[in-house]
Amino acid sequence: MFKFRTEFEFSRSSKRIILSFSDAFLLLISLWLALSLRLGEFYLEISLEKYTISSIWLISSLILFWVLGIYNSVIRFINHKVVLSLSGAIFVCSINLVVLDWFLKGGFPRTVPIIFAINALILLGGCRMLIRSLVLYRDKRVKNQVLVYGAGSSGSQLASALQNSLEYKVVAFVDDNPKTHGTIISGVKIYCPRKIQSLINKYDVERILLAIPSASRSERKHIIDSLEHLGLPVQTVPGTADLVDGRADIDQIQDVKIEDLLGRDPVEPNKQLMTQNIESKVVLVTGAGGSIGSELCRQILSQNPQRLLLVEQSEYSLYSIEAELKCNAIGKNVEITPLLGSVRDQTLLESIMGEFGVQTVYHAAAYKHVPLVEHNTVQGLLNNVFGTLNCVRASINTGVEKFVLISTDKAVRPTNVMGTTKRIAELILQAYASEITNTSFSMVRFGNVLGSSGSVVPLFRSQIRSGGPVTVTHPDITRYFMTIPEAAQLVIQAGAMGAGGDVFVLDMGESVEIDSLAKKMIRLSGLSIRDGENPDGDIEIKYTGLRPGEKLYEELLIGKNVNGTTHPRIMVAQEDFLPLEKLLSLLDELKVACNNFDQEAIRKLLLSAPASYQPTGKISDFLFCVQQDVKPVSDSDKPKVVKLPN
Repeated sequence: MFKFRTEFEFSRSSKRIILSFSDAFLLLISLWLALSLRLGEFYLEISLEKYTISSIWLISSLILFWVLGIYNSVIRFINHKVVLSLSGAIFVCSINLVVLDWFLKGGFPRTVPIIFAINALILLGGCRMLIRSLVLYRDKRVKNQVLVYGAGSSGSQLASALQNSLEYKVVAFVDDNPKTHGTIISGVKIYCPRKIQSLINKYDVERILLAIPSASRSERKHIIDSLEHLGLPVQTVPGTADLVDGRADIDQIQDVKIEDLLGRDPVEPNKQLMTQNIESKVVLVTGAGGSIGSELCRQILSQNPQRLLLVEQSEYSLYSIEAELKCNAIGKNVEITPLLGSVRDQTLLESIMGEFGVQTVYHAAAYKHVPLVEHNTVQGLLNNVFGTLNCVRASINTGVEKFVLISTDKAVRPTNVMGTTKRIAELILQAYASEITNTSFSMVRFGNVLGSSGSVVPLFRSQIRSGGPVTVTHPDITRYFMTIPEAAQLVIQAGAMGAGGDVFVLDMGESVEIDSLAKKMIRLSGLSIRDGENPDGDIEIKYTGLRPGEKLYEELLIGKNVNGTTHPRIMVAQEDFLPLEKLLSLLDELKVACNNFDQEAIRKLLLSAPASYQPTGKISDFLFCVQQDVKPVSDSDKPKVVKLPN
């Protein structure tokens, strides 16, 4: 069957030839109209001179159009630059007509070239706009009708970018600024946010795009909360920093970032604290390829160290972070040295620190996944406890000035092996800090970071995209969250404050209900929750039960002895610790038990350590901790949200 080419399935060269024939016809029409308008009647007389001039002029004009690249423009994406180029070409054609008429004595009235230029611009430009309108009208059927929240410069750029999009069509703007209401941007009217529901009904809006990159996170959270009930996908455009740095384009539509849902505004870092232990110094980062370690490396690089040493046991992770940092270090006088090795090798650590003259160490290397460490107790202890001990001893032996341990909120009254290993790592630093003066030891304790390996946020996104179910361990489980860049900056600043043996605790803000977070992410994806009240919903939330060693609520403080610092989001806690001699005796016994893979002895030693270990499981032959029934935590046992003292 013959298929009419409504889809414009011509090759690029064929389209150019068709358009040039169209232009030839329209140029002649423009010239004929110019003569007719000048003479006040339809011009029908064609003399040999005028025929000759018209032929030469037409051929030369088309050649000029090709030379000037008029046919290189894609009609779908025509803009003011194309119109200006076409206007320039028509102006040259008019000059060409004047010159030919003067040489060949054609007798054209002197005002004809001017009238011709106006006619040609209207006809040729109008023809292109008509074709563009037909193409866009054809594509209108497949476009998503979108509403843009934010009518500032980003919203305007977004609307302009999406005009040529095959996927999205902007049907309305909404903005909080009442001065903009009723005005028009790129042919689209701006409305008050109160009219969003009526706009959705009127235009059959399919998604909402946020174009408010300059808004604070608290403001963005307020807006997102107001849109959640609409049942439409809510997405966002890149922030100003991403656009300026070239990491994204204005028309790149993204899912709403989890930090926008939390509404936590970052605090501007203290420049003096950021540079104090880094600028012009030799800095070493263990676990440099991990989530926190890699971000520490990025932040450290921006503070211009003399040399940055990357210690990492994963070859691929080390390769990736080294490549990224070396790219970012172009133009900086910073030596970046990748070192493949494990913190379990004290000889290697001492060799590195002594050879390069390390002055500052950030110890981020650790096994941190609770269920994995729970089932691999020995490896968790060897890496988290004895790896830290090796780093501490190597630092002392080589005269390191500052040593900062990256700890976790799971070290507070731990119910799992991972948290216990991190608390013992803290005890190691506290014990050595009480005995040694040439190296200043401090540790920084905080909760979950967004985007780290194992984080629930990317897991939820993946489960939502695949149609669910979204898995939540317990309906009452809560966690503290912080962005990785903010956590890394606060770690560096806290480490600069350390005098020796300090336990710094980061203000994580309000704890987040994971169940509520999952529901919010589902709704903001434009989907509904499938449950007993809504059996026809899109995504089911499945409660899988607490994993081995997992707690319902995380805490940041062991006791109540906490004081503020000069930084509004960094606190310092005073906590009891074990004297070095007793701690080393405990560690010797623990090392023997690990070497013998004696799980029962390991468990008894961990329970006897001053780490407040309260396991929720029991040892089995193969799995080192199997979960037992976990009783719900009563309201009186729930930890209070930590607030900075006034």
